[in-house]
Amino acid sequence: MPRKKKIHVNMHVIRRNRKEGTADPPITVKVGKENHYGSEVFICGSSSLKYSPHKPLLSCGARLILECNCQVVIDGEVIE
Repeated sequence: MPRKKKIHVNMHVIRRNRKEGTADPPITVKVGKENHYGSEVFICGSSSLKYSPHKPLLSCGARLILECNCQVVIDGEVIE
């Protein structure tokens, strides 16, 4: 059975890239304790978008995440 993936955008990375002229990947795909980083994500199935304005959904503080159980491709790397 495919594992649950939680996808979010790190706004701190976006701000830092803009300020410093860098291009670090701002998208994180969390699968269990693993983190995968990239700049482009393709979701190969159904997903749900969740927002929690008063309590973070992830330990990193993310309040808006996309969840799915399907295969995900991040910068060409397939995540099962």
